[in-house]
Amino acid sequence: MKDSAGQKPVISLTGATASLGSRPVLRGVDLTVRRGEVVALLGANGSGKSTAVRAVVGQVPLSGGSLELFGTPQRRFKDWSKIGYVPQRTTAASGVPATVREVVSSGRLARTKLGLPGKGDRAAVRRALALIGMEDRIKDSVGALSGGQQQRVLIARALAAEPELLIMDEPMAGVDLANQEVLAGALREQVAAGVSVLLVLHELGPLEPLIDRAVVLRDGCVVHDGPPPQAVGQHALPGHDHVHPHTAHDAEPIRTGLLT
Repeated sequence: MKDSAGQKPVISLTGATASLGSRPVLRGVDLTVRRGEVVALLGANGSGKSTAVRAVVGQVPLSGGSLELFGTPQRRFKDWSKIGYVPQRTTAASGVPATVREVVSSGRLARTKLGLPGKGDRAAVRRALALIGMEDRIKDSVGALSGGQQQRVLIARALAAEPELLIMDEPMAGVDLANQEVLAGALREQVAAGVSVLLVLHELGPLEPLIDRAVVLRDGCVVHDGPPPQAVGQHALPGHDHVHPHTAHDAEPIRTGLLT
């Protein structure tokens, strides 16, 4: 399948099924993100939103259906530097202590030759931090930052890779309005530069003006794929009672690399 410009979509998920343990979570999901498009993935708790994006980045195996990234079947896709991934709300309190510079620099690993950062890598890290307004905290410990600041650092890590596709799982969850506005501004610049974006969201908030399409999941199935205003009505998201921030059980430690 090709988009209107004759290019294949950056994400093409067709008839996707997946389970967590013995519980089916995705039940035939179709999801397409075209080049330069911003797509919001919405739905109630347990609808399969996070599982869908984790399947896209290789963290959850599909039991059925197909997935292509940039026109290549996922099993043969190697160019992960094209994808920047921001996982669901992360805690910096666990794992090995790291500075802001170290966490954001890990976003360059797929582009760094022999694991040795060069001048271009260091410049990309600083640009990413400047975008999210954290350049002055580059030497600070991530553990000393607020939750909203930690989220900004994770987004900077993804931006440092200079991706063509940015995937973000609830980037606004548990983040105050001031930090939401900063994140929205950084994302606006990426969209203006032609980056494709897939966002898992609880609510559109400051990102609403950027959204081209909304895809709503319910019980692992797509129930809406179209304009955002139609997708966020009361009848579209029954039982959407997501509570933020995520519990410690849901949180993930900061890790380096896309697929870890």
